[in-house]
Amino acid sequence: MNVAELVGRTLAELGVGAAFGVVGSGNFEATNGLRSGGVRFVAARHEGGAASMADAYSRMSGRVSVLSLHQGCGLTNALTGITEAAKSRTPMIVLAGDTAASAVLSNFRIDQDALADAVGAVPERVHGARTAVADTVRAYQTAVQQRRTVLLNLPLDVQAQEAPEAVPAPEISGPAPIRPSGEAVAKLADLIVEARRTVFIAGRGARASSAPLTDLAEVAGALLATSAVAHGLFHDDPFSIGIAGGFSSPPAADLIRDADLVIGWGCALNMWTTRHGTLLGPAARLVQVDVEQAALGAHRRIDLGVVGDVASTAADVHIELKKRGHSAQRDRTGTRWNDVPYNDLSGDGRIDPRTLSRRLDEILPAERVVSIDSGNFMGYPSAYLSVPDENGFCFTQAFQSIGLGLGTAIGAALARPDRLPVLGVGDGGFHMAVSELETAVRLRIPLVVIVYNDAAYGAEIHHFGDADMTTVRFPDTDIAAIGRGFGCAGVTVRSVEDLTAVTDWLGGPRDAPLVIDAKIADDGGSWWLAEAFRH
Repeated sequence: MNVAELVGRTLAELGVGAAFGVVGSGNFEATNGLRSGGVRFVAARHEGGAASMADAYSRMSGRVSVLSLHQGCGLTNALTGITEAAKSRTPMIVLAGDTAASAVLSNFRIDQDALADAVGAVPERVHGARTAVADTVRAYQTAVQQRRTVLLNLPLDVQAQEAPEAVPAPEISGPAPIRPSGEAVAKLADLIVEARRTVFIAGRGARASSAPLTDLAEVAGALLATSAVAHGLFHDDPFSIGIAGGFSSPPAADLIRDADLVIGWGCALNMWTTRHGTLLGPAARLVQVDVEQAALGAHRRIDLGVVGDVASTAADVHIELKKRGHSAQRDRTGTRWNDVPYNDLSGDGRIDPRTLSRRLDEILPAERVVSIDSGNFMGYPSAYLSVPDENGFCFTQAFQSIGLGLGTAIGAALARPDRLPVLGVGDGGFHMAVSELETAVRLRIPLVVIVYNDAAYGAEIHHFGDADMTTVRFPDTDIAAIGRGFGCAGVTVRSVEDLTAVTDWLGGPRDAPLVIDAKIADDGGSWWLAEAFRH
């Protein structure tokens, strides 16, 4: 066994969930080491797609994923997806070949460590046969315990070295709980007792913490909201008001503005979640709970910052309120976008994106995992397609790049094979990533691809008003036919009646993806984007 195979086998033994990539000479043996260790490998058509698959798989499964890449150009092809993962603190190992230190004139030679640093990933390296296992364990431990995306470089000369006798890999535990100080718990309890109306906003750091938060909310009299990345966390709770921020329904936005205490739980409270602060009432006191001191108050002034993990902090504050005998009432309220009336713009061969999304929410099975690409359209599937929990919604928007959606949906589907995978994507993002349709077909994934097709980069159309739009408008393409060309089922939707074809597909074997080419009506600029552009 050589070092390349040893590294792959060590990652398998450590417990990585699945691996994705494009195999070349520089990562061939390491990939086979992963496979021989029992790790599933998914061959993508482009490294960028593979990166998004690995990112989404880790988010939706809760397990570390591996992205396997050739040195140099394999790594640069994947860079946008790696940046998204790094900014989202996705626990992921990027296993990349690297040129030998002596190969100074290699065409593949770049400074891969600097590349990782530049996008927020952690560079690590396998230094030699003697340290190969320890180097791999260190990279995995950083990914798990610090929730980081780690680039593990495998120089070609080191890969070829004969591996030492194998030693068992240690068991690596997850991040240790961080309990808040007693003083911070008491101060937060004081604010809750004094508040007239409290709203919790749960973010990425609150995923998997719905139970302690809902228990605390019941005693505190708090309404429950999430940032977009934690959508679905409180799906079944009658006091949930949905997503806070640009995607908030008008009734939900009013309730948040009326709160005199807003608590962000593992939530950055950034411009998107607060609508540049306009979603917060002028007299509202603001609290942030986070495991990192540097996150507290990073985006806006706060009245109290609490260092602690969400579950431990919620549990401790709950105990404190119970000791004080505090209990508050709250009123149920309807805040679903699906219940908000609107003027239907459908007609002339175009369907209103709200009408499309609402009807699909009714048609598609409730047990679903929804992935979202970026663009003007993205508020519609995010707001109108309900999800069963936080593991039913994969929102890769930390880098705000279009084109990540198709890879994201495939990774999410493989992480949650018990649910129907659904992708919301614009025509621009679809065309960028179209090669991965072949991957979905090859894997026989029953993926529903909803293309919100306005034959343009819609965000720019609505942002720049009366300017010359030649550069951001395109001829309309038959996206349903493109899907059929890859082996998918394809349907063109211009009216609600056309969605009968979706019902027919759902009643069939679902042995290939369904591509819905929805010719959408001009919305004049989506509500959430209009809000963002006003500031």
